[in-house]
Amino acid sequence: MEVKTVIGDTAYSERDNITYSSSNDIELVAKLNPLITQRARKREDEFQFNKDAGMYVCKAGHLAVRKARQGKKGVGNNQTDTYYFDVETCKRCPLKEGCYTEGAKSKTYSVSIKSTEHTEQMEFQESEYFREKAKERYKIEAKNSELKHRHGYDVASSSGLVGMELQGAMAIFTVNVKRILKLMK
Repeated sequence: MEVKTVIGDTAYSERDNITYSSSNDIELVAKLNPLITQRARKREDEFQFNKDAGMYVCKAGHLAVRKARQGKKGVGNNQTDTYYFDVETCKRCPLKEGCYTEGAKSKTYSVSIKSTEHTEQMEFQESEYFREKAKERYKIEAKNSELKHRHGYDVASSSGLVGMELQGAMAIFTVNVKRILKLMK
């Protein structure tokens, strides 16, 4: 069987799956996790990026003093750019409450760098083709629900891999026979 398209939920859109599908000419129709696309920031409005300096500025107007890249490229999680602020300035800042922890040796702000795989998947996710394919997912979920709730595929009725394979084959066979009979009417 030659697979051209895989339709799944956000669990399918991890980086390894994106890499595998793109290297094997398979379309992966799975939305990226919102943490990747929208970044879960609690203090998003407290730090602004200054394009001229290439650094972040805190809400009190203090510019980061240096920037460092964390993590290795292409290994594990996405890399992050970490921006370091002057601790002595933070100690005297009138807005330090909730921003600077007394006695801390450093004050940082980190921004995750999206991998090329995630960037490409984000662009694909915005396409009309992706939206049309993603609309077909409910059909798959409905069939899975029928297998689990009406045909007992949610709990193993016997032990071992062979028993589970047999149970799966019988449940799927039953659903297919029902579908064939319905189409014949």
